[in-house]
Amino acid sequence: MPEEPKSTQPAPDAGHIPITEEMDGAKWTLPPVLPVVIVLAVLAAIVVVGAHLMRPRPGASGAITAVYGSESPDKSSTMVLMQVSVSNIGNKPMWVREITAQLKTDQGEWTDVAASPVDFARYFRAFPALAPYQSPPLKPETRIAAGGQAEGMVLVSFPVSGDSFDKRKSLTVTLENYDRRPLVIAEKR
Repeated sequence: MPEEPKSTQPAPDAGHIPITEEMDGAKWTLPPVLPVVIVLAVLAAIVVVGAHLMRPRPGASGAITAVYGSESPDKSSTMVLMQVSVSNIGNKPMWVREITAQLKTDQGEWTDVAASPVDFARYFRAFPALAPYQSPPLKPETRIAAGGQAEGMVLVSFPVSGDSFDKRKSLTVTLENYDRRPLVIAEKR
């Protein structure tokens, strides 16, 4: 039997096999562009639709329907009575946890928590100019049914003169709720 000629190349070693054929060009290793673009477009559409469906919806709307101010005798503060209307446009009841008001003037910003309805009689004796405008109060723990509405007065005090209050930049009422974002109602002038 004739002898086979010996190869000049060494026998392949499993740990040292050249892979130059597999790494010689990018066009053979990347997936086709069209399916990748289609998948990315579908994912983007799913994200946009999901974000639209999961966006927070307004749960309530409101308005300050009237504002009356009465300056203290020493002109160091102003008692403010606001008539506020709130509509629950959500599909579940809304409970008002706390009511605050914020005043912005040229001299600065002030925030006050609404007075307790228990004290209203005392405030109306001290500020008789506000008494003709009183109505049932909008108070904490008020429950507004889904699709319902609540109206009432909010009484607050700010450490500004009556003149500064009349020249205010803005006046807002904030209704803190138990299970929703706060409802901020701005005065429209």
